[in-house]
Amino acid sequence: MYEISYWIEAQAWTRPHKVALVGSRERLTYRELYDRVVRLSRAFRNRLGLQPGDRFAVLSTNCLEYLLVILAASRAGLTLVPLNWRLTPNELEFQLRDSGARRILCSAEFVATADELTGRIGLEPPVRITPAAEPDQMPDLPGLLAGETAEDEPPGSRDPQPWDRPLLIGYTSGTTGRPKGAVLNGINMFFNAINDLLTIDLRSDDVTITLLPMFHIGGINLFTLPTLFAGARVVLPDRFDPDEAVRLIQEEKVTLIFGVPTVHQRLLDSIDRLKPDLSHVRMFYSGGAPCPVTLIQAYHERGIKFGQGYGLTETSPTVFMLLEEDFVRKAGSIGRPAPFNRVRVVDPATGEPVPPGGVGEITVQGPNVFTAYWQNEAATQQAIRNGWFHTGDLARIDEEGFVTIAGRLKEMIISGGENIYPVEVEQAIQTHPAVVEAAVFGVPHPEWGEVPHAAVLLAPGATVTEEELRAHCLTRLGKYKIPKRFFFLDDLPRNAAGKVVKSRLADLTQGM
Repeated sequence: MYEISYWIEAQAWTRPHKVALVGSRERLTYRELYDRVVRLSRAFRNRLGLQPGDRFAVLSTNCLEYLLVILAASRAGLTLVPLNWRLTPNELEFQLRDSGARRILCSAEFVATADELTGRIGLEPPVRITPAAEPDQMPDLPGLLAGETAEDEPPGSRDPQPWDRPLLIGYTSGTTGRPKGAVLNGINMFFNAINDLLTIDLRSDDVTITLLPMFHIGGINLFTLPTLFAGARVVLPDRFDPDEAVRLIQEEKVTLIFGVPTVHQRLLDSIDRLKPDLSHVRMFYSGGAPCPVTLIQAYHERGIKFGQGYGLTETSPTVFMLLEEDFVRKAGSIGRPAPFNRVRVVDPATGEPVPPGGVGEITVQGPNVFTAYWQNEAATQQAIRNGWFHTGDLARIDEEGFVTIAGRLKEMIISGGENIYPVEVEQAIQTHPAVVEAAVFGVPHPEWGEVPHAAVLLAPGATVTEEELRAHCLTRLGKYKIPKRFFFLDDLPRNAAGKVVKSRLADLTQGM
């Protein structure tokens, strides 16, 4: 029915002169954006020979052109494969082969990588979507657009297209094995937008800024596409620089800022240094990983509203969102389920819902939830059981139905028969004023089976000993939960979404 390009068409009909996108090189109104979407969707068919159902990949940093490609792909019935440019060519090759992508569209800085991968796999020639520093012979986006017209398709003249076609294949981070490609369609995107609109009251006078990479579902859907759905404005910087982001937030009068905890920490440092006028900001919002309560409170102490939610690639991603009225009272919680989700927190062993105060696995149903991993029936059946998507995330639910993340099911530490939930321990460690972030992980132990260890990042110039952190934790945690060792690192290993890759911590700390 109403796939995502139709959202732009509808806005081009009702508010053609309103600015939709602000990029580093230009600003586009809804009518200008619609015009380009039509022309590029035609070029995909007429100039590149792509047909409905074909897959193609995008290897690009954030830019206005990236979003244009997503929208045009939807209109043309194509399936997009967003590639993580932080991966090695070997890792990218797996995703290209697995998805069956026909060609790569890339930004200028990844032309060499796109050429290499094209040669390895035997793909059709790559297409450059952003301007090159030096003239080259590669097909590019301006050339595609120049050969097509949208004059015979004014807004509102076309019948809506099917919305159940695969729109993108989002590969998981692969921290526990080969990445799996979650297939998302227009239905998933539509209901994610509705969930966001109804929970954070997204409206046409809002301005959002996209700070997460658009190869990640958070960069696409929190809150980029929902903002366009609402007829509001999106600011799209090419890269994340905290000082530049703060400048844009002030200059463009951004009202909603989404990021992962590491992004928010860097933004806060810039805010404290630059002291911008943020009176127009409605809220900062966090997801991707549990946000330290100390960081949330730091925003609140500065008079800045700050909330937290939860989601995954497989859920497009919004599942839980904390409402503004509960930001302070329930700081640290991810809130209650968004309106078009059914959620159960269940005992992993029995599948039965846990009582208030208990810890269980988050399971989800809803029209925003994917239906399959690309060409991976075994993984699909393992993830979706009896109609419920099993997230692998553990959470605690309270008497009011508010949920707090406890960790990953596979990261839960069982020590002497006791369950230890890493997030609970991390939050306790992070209340120490010297600590910026902590990551708790299990290591084998001959007597207890497993014991917790912690990797710790300290604030600049701060010092603390293992003994001091242990004493700090003793006032907040049962003794069996306290890490046996604390390791002070300069950085933590992370995936593209900013989540700590805990599987690497044991190796990094071995011998320390």
